[in-house]
Amino acid sequence: MQFTLYSRTYCHLCDDMLQALQTLLGPDTYPIHVLDVDADPALVAQYDELVPVLLGHKEGQAAQQLCHYFLDEAAVRAFVAHS
Repeated sequence: MQFTLYSRTYCHLCDDMLQALQTLLGPDTYPIHVLDVDADPALVAQYDELVPVLLGHKEGQAAQQLCHYFLDEAAVRAFVAHS
């Protein structure tokens, strides 16, 4: 299981979501990949106004969008619980 956070370098909501996710999951529990949407025009087109966006990935399954703007702790806990 791993997570992808679509983010921006100048985004305080992105920093807040990453910190809250790391606190919720604990240190070194699951990989969290932070991708800058501004580095890829396709990501800007998909996520521009929604950043930050958190996706969860499980082996053999499609990625699942868990939340955007603010961390939805209940959604992340449910995603992790059903692993």
